[in-house]
Amino acid sequence: MKNTSGLLDPNGSHGGATRGIAARTCATAFTALSTLLAACSIVPGQHMETPPSLPVSSTPDGAVQSAEQIPIQPIDLNLIKQLQSGASQTEVADQLDLFAKPGPYKLGPGDVLQITVWDHPELAAALGQQAQTSKPGDPSQGFVVDDQGNLDFPYLSHPIHAAGKTVEQVRRDVRADLSKQFREPQVTVRVASYRSAQVYVDGEVRAPGGEAINDIPMTLTEAVNRAGGFTANADRAHLTLTRNGKSYPINLTQMIASGKNPQDIMLQPGDMLRVNTRDNSTAYVMGEVAKPIAATPTADGKLTLADALSQAGFLNQGTADPRQLYVIREENGTPQVYHLDSRSPVSMLLANQFDLQPKDVVYVDNGPLVRFNRVLSLLLPALNAGLTAAIVTK
Repeated sequence: MKNTSGLLDPNGSHGGATRGIAARTCATAFTALSTLLAACSIVPGQHMETPPSLPVSSTPDGAVQSAEQIPIQPIDLNLIKQLQSGASQTEVADQLDLFAKPGPYKLGPGDVLQITVWDHPELAAALGQQAQTSKPGDPSQGFVVDDQGNLDFPYLSHPIHAAGKTVEQVRRDVRADLSKQFREPQVTVRVASYRSAQVYVDGEVRAPGGEAINDIPMTLTEAVNRAGGFTANADRAHLTLTRNGKSYPINLTQMIASGKNPQDIMLQPGDMLRVNTRDNSTAYVMGEVAKPIAATPTADGKLTLADALSQAGFLNQGTADPRQLYVIREENGTPQVYHLDSRSPVSMLLANQFDLQPKDVVYVDNGPLVRFNRVLSLLLPALNAGLTAAIVTK
């Protein structure tokens, strides 16, 4: 019998086709939904594991090592005091070999002396040999201490060994020897040109180069001042003094804060002082912030967690999870992870006291809803394409 109702016959061919299309549509939707639910565990982009772990590695013999869990330390007052105390003790221990009292200048090979014997005109013309001056302002004539450390002068019975002696000691030696020829000679000795010893100042100073050591004690501040002072990009918390093959880190900001005078650090001949640039002390701010950035320290060389977040424009209010703020640091080849719950504005007080170190990584994690939305943004195009294909087939 012919069906005149216009409905599809359940037993006819049109009914079977309809059921097939409906079944395919449901299968497509189910497959897409299953894929969506399964993909929720695989979030695109960066995400902080809790607890974090080192990547799985293999030994040379092919055995696979298990992942090592990295402990997370909460940022609180106790941790801040512990870190600051440890840094202060390390700085003081490194600088114990540098503090010294200033002493008189000791002559050395290459120094040029002016020697005057009063009331003896025959010695007034004894101006000494021409000195090979290193600077235009140096006197052109005088008596040069030779490479053996000896000094010669007219009427002396023998050359005087001057290297390692003070000017006063050389004056007494010259006077004692001339007393054999003259009656109570009045002798004055002064250094005309300091050329025997230098220190080298490099890095973020206005006039880097060698600085001659003279009768003014060559302290740390004196060396920097002679080099023209710090530049605008100098990192005063990261100076390095190299002496006899050993490097000493110097933190001027911390020294002054702890009551130690930088002028108590005496430089020795051959020392090299390097003033590092602030660009080498940056910390990286990544994740859900307004603008990921390499944060630079302030003029005094300090960089706190609050300073770094400020330079990055603070947290992205739409995507960041304020409970998941991390600082990742490497200490002696081992990663350290510190965590701060920044939901409360009071937590910014802790962030303002937590000092960052060069190459630290500040990471702000994203929220669960953000991760779910990112999964949806990847799967919805595929889901829409499958449903569209099913409708077109129908």
